[in-house]
Amino acid sequence: MNDLRALRPILPILIGASLLLTLSMGLRQSLGIFVPPLTQDVGISVGQFTLAIAVQNLAWGFFQPFAGAWADRLGYRRLMIGGAVLYIFGLVMLMLAQGFIAVLIGAGIAIGASMAATGPAITMAVSAKPVSAAVRSTVLGIVSAAGSLGAMVAAPMGQVLAQAWDWRIGVAGFVVLGLVMLPAAWYAGKVDDVPSPTPPTSTDKLGARAAAKVAMTTPAFIVMALAYFVCGMQLVFLTTHLPTYLDLCGMDPMLSAQALGAIGAFNILGSLFFGWAGGRWNKLMLLGIIYFTRSLVLGMYFIAPPTPTSTLVFASIMGFLWMGVGPLVAGWLVEAFGLRWQAMLGGIAFVSHQIGSTTGAFGGGLIFDAAGSYDAAWQIGVSLGLAAGIMQIAFAFLGKPPRPPVPAPA
Repeated sequence: MNDLRALRPILPILIGASLLLTLSMGLRQSLGIFVPPLTQDVGISVGQFTLAIAVQNLAWGFFQPFAGAWADRLGYRRLMIGGAVLYIFGLVMLMLAQGFIAVLIGAGIAIGASMAATGPAITMAVSAKPVSAAVRSTVLGIVSAAGSLGAMVAAPMGQVLAQAWDWRIGVAGFVVLGLVMLPAAWYAGKVDDVPSPTPPTSTDKLGARAAAKVAMTTPAFIVMALAYFVCGMQLVFLTTHLPTYLDLCGMDPMLSAQALGAIGAFNILGSLFFGWAGGRWNKLMLLGIIYFTRSLVLGMYFIAPPTPTSTLVFASIMGFLWMGVGPLVAGWLVEAFGLRWQAMLGGIAFVSHQIGSTTGAFGGGLIFDAAGSYDAAWQIGVSLGLAAGIMQIAFAFLGKPPRPPVPAPA
């Protein structure tokens, strides 16, 4: 309790990080609700839109390690504000799009690159820096939970605006929400002036390249990064293709927005739970349980025709298992390698996540365009997810790996 009371002076930082995370993730996760009207109006295929989302994920993954390294040099405030400006630019480009290139630049490159400076890796690093080890996992869970509110607001609001007017007005609503990212980034950036209560580790004393080498030669890091691939593949497949799948099944268009909102709502509970649990049990084992359970639920939902009830139950369970991954990964990286390069090393692992996200978004679109259904896509996702969960759990049970050896600085 005393540790939590000590957080009061840094609450503006944690609130700013939470708000930045909730908007960057919530707006991005809700873009799928515009797929049916956008593709018809602009004259592009579902596969072309998912190509833009694939490029978004690749840009996010490519820039994430650099953003983590730049944070150490530029400071978090400048990095996050720059990312927020780029995010708003991407939404404006999408709102004004008249063809595929504008969609690719706006929803793809701009929003993808901006996520590297406003998404989970940076906001988790900002939240971890000013708190003690005793409450770090809990705080990361709280910030991740607060960051789950965005989809609850963005998806229903965008759907209502799109149905009342058109999809461009829906995206315009997203632009208005995106403007709130600017003050959020400013307050979160105050972390630049706050000293960390955690003493530096041996990895903290290394340069960026040497720290990356330590991580890339640590087996636990490699296994975690490989399993992260499946995490990205499953989640982005859902956020991109679930609205189209429900539309094909003749469901009410509002159901997809309600499902995405349910994911955001139960994200809160899941993030709080796994943040708390990560302070008590093996974080890598918990990651494996999430991947395995998520895959079982995914298979059970798609094996039968959807109903409104089954869709909302499915979305609620998936939401509980959604962003709980964030505090576990971020917390384990701090335990294993220290604070200084947490964002950069998280970014390196996130490259694998984003390759998976690209596979889920673009691969799902290709399979749909070729076969006219999502059957093969979800079957592949379930199979790989079960394998990843088993691999992560098995490795965790080998025992907690010791702190990796650190080469002497040159």
